[in-house]
Amino acid sequence: MSTPKASPRRSAASSARRRARQAALTGLYQWLISGEEPSVIQVNVEEQDVHAGCDRAHFESLLHGCIGQAAQLDAALTRHVDRPTADLSPVEHAALMIGAYELSHCIEIPYRVVINEAVELTKAFGGTDGHKYVNGVLDKTAADLRPLEVQAGKAGRS
Repeated sequence: MSTPKASPRRSAASSARRRARQAALTGLYQWLISGEEPSVIQVNVEEQDVHAGCDRAHFESLLHGCIGQAAQLDAALTRHVDRPTADLSPVEHAALMIGAYELSHCIEIPYRVVINEAVELTKAFGGTDGHKYVNGVLDKTAADLRPLEVQAGKAGRS
């Protein structure tokens, strides 16, 4: 028996959103390293292949939202990181910011999807075990930011 496949429309939407996260990660990495203006970073990212086929609205929301709310996002993460966020690798820090932003502002995206997408970003672009760190931090952050959804998810698994 074969497993059901996602509809092409959903796959395309998921892929476009994943590309938006990759583009946002690229931009946040640049911002964390250089401190350049978000508008300059956006133009730079839009000229790269990583931007092709992405959900433009989600990319812009992530890039500008994460930069504009960096202090609040870092505050949400601080309880669960083992060092100042400025000392994290830029890839891990950017993936955590994207995850915290989506947990806070993209309620339509299930928390497990948010965490998985941040983990996948870190696997693709980060250090060897960075994805494990991102997974642990966002799992705890999700419990802070979406307690009812996390509790319901845990109750459903037991």
